[in-house]
Amino acid sequence: MVRPQLKSRSYRKIYRKTPGGRTVIHFTERKPNRAKCGGCGAILHGIKTERPTRMANMRKTAKRPERPYGGVLCSRCMREQIKKLIV
Repeated sequence: MVRPQLKSRSYRKIYRKTPGGRTVIHFTERKPNRAKCGGCGAILHGIKTERPTRMANMRKTAKRPERPYGGVLCSRCMREQIKKLIV
């Protein structure tokens, strides 16, 4: 019998075939939503989508792009912001 906490929809069901030929269900937490731009709401490229515990173990360059406003604004909004600062 599966534990009651695993019955919720916050867990994904992954069907695995064991070496003995049985099919078992593994439950894993779902990935969070993709990171979005603070200006226009577009999905940010170059940012991994992982659980917080996995993100803590990743290197810094895998978490966000190495440019001004990296991980906050998309490249289009970043260019507009820099143009506003210069003028």
